[in-house]
Amino acid sequence: MCTGKGGNGMQQKTKQWLYEFWILNFGTLVTAIGSYFFKFPNNFSTGGVTGISVVLTHYFPTMSNGTIVSVINIALLVLGLILLGKGFGFKTFYVTIAFSAMLKIMEVIWPMTQPLTDQPFMELLLGVFLPAWGSAMLFNIGSSTGGTDIIAMIVKKYFKCHIGRALLVVDFFITLMTFVAFGPETGLFSMVGLVIRSFAVDFFLESMNTYKYFTIITDKPQEIYSYITDVLHRGATIYQAEGLYQHKDKTVILTAQDKKQAIHLQEVIRQKDPHAFVLVTNTSEVIGKGFRGGN
Repeated sequence: MCTGKGGNGMQQKTKQWLYEFWILNFGTLVTAIGSYFFKFPNNFSTGGVTGISVVLTHYFPTMSNGTIVSVINIALLVLGLILLGKGFGFKTFYVTIAFSAMLKIMEVIWPMTQPLTDQPFMELLLGVFLPAWGSAMLFNIGSSTGGTDIIAMIVKKYFKCHIGRALLVVDFFITLMTFVAFGPETGLFSMVGLVIRSFAVDFFLESMNTYKYFTIITDKPQEIYSYITDVLHRGATIYQAEGLYQHKDKTVILTAQDKKQAIHLQEVIRQKDPHAFVLVTNTSEVIGKGFRGGN
């Protein structure tokens, strides 16, 4: 039985859908674990819907964090659907519902009445880095955790202002509320967490999207770019150059590889042309075929 380009295209789309569905659930789970087991029991508020819920549970002790998060998220979902319409992504809709559901399930399976340990700073780091890692995974596939991100989408559509700065100001005031609700110690921990979080998501995103950019100056280009195209299935650009010292003709190969491919390529270059001059630099943005934005 033969499969044409249409069949291969369908298989690729199915694989991509399954991959993104896995990331949606895993990223949401990681975010929920960090919030439920480390943020909520310590009353750490670093902004966002989870930060609001931490403060509100102090004034409404009969309501759990999971309940408040669910109520706020559902309200924001309805608002997003009304004001954004088709511009409201399915992935964000799914993650918002899944995140609220996961928190409620955790409350039933493992009720938390106190912190897991007596090490608040360690729990602060886990309460910041786990949600930051989960959020980065979601952002990387064009989704988000909902909550205040929905507000950002609405602001972007209807108002002309710097969204990132506006959300940071809102998160700052939410964090300040922990000083009033829980005292200076918890407030200071939360403020430190807010500062760490502002860098953590970008750090994880850049780590996920870091590629190795090669500039290879060689006398044996055929063997090297054959390996790049036939084995690694990547593209490359070549051009002729002249060495300044000996005035010999050289071939320069430019190519971008992921981290795993970069290791193999470096080994092959050493085998094929031990005298090749190679520059390897990190890049967090590669746009084109085989990478982000490519077909």
